[in-house]
Amino acid sequence: MQRRDFLILAGAAAALPVSAMAEALQYKSGMLQQRLDAGETLFLDFTASWCSTCRAQGRIIEKLKAANPAYEANITFIDIDWDTYGSSQMATQMRIPRRSTLVVLKGSEELGRVVAETREDSIRALMDTALAAATSA
Repeated sequence: MQRRDFLILAGAAAALPVSAMAEALQYKSGMLQQRLDAGETLFLDFTASWCSTCRAQGRIIEKLKAANPAYEANITFIDIDWDTYGSSQMATQMRIPRRSTLVVLKGSEELGRVVAETREDSIRALMDTALAAATSA
């Protein structure tokens, strides 16, 4: 193997864990309570692959996370597939009205939510609420 090829492969391999950490967790039953019990601040994204509003929100969330690494370092982002969990007991109990709903939770409290909102300032404000909760004593 040539040195150049080795350096390229080594660099790509080193970047893998960072890329893997950058993705939101995919929701599974029981996950929310487990994470909340561990003291984590959760940013829930009720999303559907076919939803254009959800895609727009996702682009903004990724842009904001790239601009401020503190979001990803302190907040647990969880994507919840609307097609799978939209009519679940969890979504019903949380009174989630539709896909493209973003919710911040800490402990037993809902700290904020936005529904079908694609303005960057609104999503940033929700993420800032999550960050403040995650970094407070």
